[in-house]
Amino acid sequence: MIRQILNRLGQGLLVLFVLFTLTFFLVRSLPTGPFKTERAIPEHIQAKMEAYYGLDQPLLVQYQKRLVNLLSGDLGLSLRLEGREVSEIISQSFPVSLQLGLVAIVLAITIGVPLGILAAWRKNSLTDYGAMALAMVGICIPSFVIGPVLADQFGRRMEILPAMGWSPLSPAFWILPALTLGLISAAYLSRLTRAGMLETLNQDFVRTARAKGVSEGRILSHHCLRGGLIPAVAYIGPAFAAIISGSLVIESIFAIPGLGTHFIKSIETGDEPVITGVVLLYGSLIILANIATDLLGVWLNPRLRSTR
Repeated sequence: MIRQILNRLGQGLLVLFVLFTLTFFLVRSLPTGPFKTERAIPEHIQAKMEAYYGLDQPLLVQYQKRLVNLLSGDLGLSLRLEGREVSEIISQSFPVSLQLGLVAIVLAITIGVPLGILAAWRKNSLTDYGAMALAMVGICIPSFVIGPVLADQFGRRMEILPAMGWSPLSPAFWILPALTLGLISAAYLSRLTRAGMLETLNQDFVRTARAKGVSEGRILSHHCLRGGLIPAVAYIGPAFAAIISGSLVIESIFAIPGLGTHFIKSIETGDEPVITGVVLLYGSLIILANIATDLLGVWLNPRLRSTR
């Protein structure tokens, strides 16, 4: 198991290297730039600014220096925010995005998994059809449509919940953006949980337990739940990836002071250090989430230990 974890970590480092390389050269190919604004900057001033940040050097030399700095833990300086360190920007903004993402994934699991279990337990009933219909609606509607609708209905018209802003200690500010991010993942989780539970319910050991007179509730909780959740658990890693990447847009909709604002502005201005820092951060989180998901899957299904 330890060998497999180290192998996955090595693969993750390779993925981060590829992410950095692609991000660096793609940003450099953008027509925009940190010093290309609507108000023209004198050429001699722009030349000095580019020399200060090393942008006057050949592209491969810039790439080599950025890679060496990253390996030493230096994310560089922002080109847009007057030389602020990228690590400082991330440390100030990321806790908000992380809290929002964690609340959203918890809501997705809390809604999706019980809904899928209930649908499997009541197979081919109105409960099953209704739950899967709701799941399909949740899958079809994108989060950037759900967000404004929730903000308008519950924030502006009904004035039940705040539609803008953020407070780390006030759950009222979390509900609408977390629901927006979590509903689509909850829909997928409900369908995967239903499929996994139905497959487990059709196994021979379940029929044996029923023949022995074991109650349906005990069969569901003690015999089927662990194996039936394996497909849903395998999806949690990609779901977390979808949530944290989707939060960049949702933060703009709900005016949340997370990394989303900095990331979008950095793309508009070609601020490569900030873009690279955010991409590598989210890439690292996705890799760690997938590793944790694999470990949880092995715990739920001991048969996987022999194949890893």
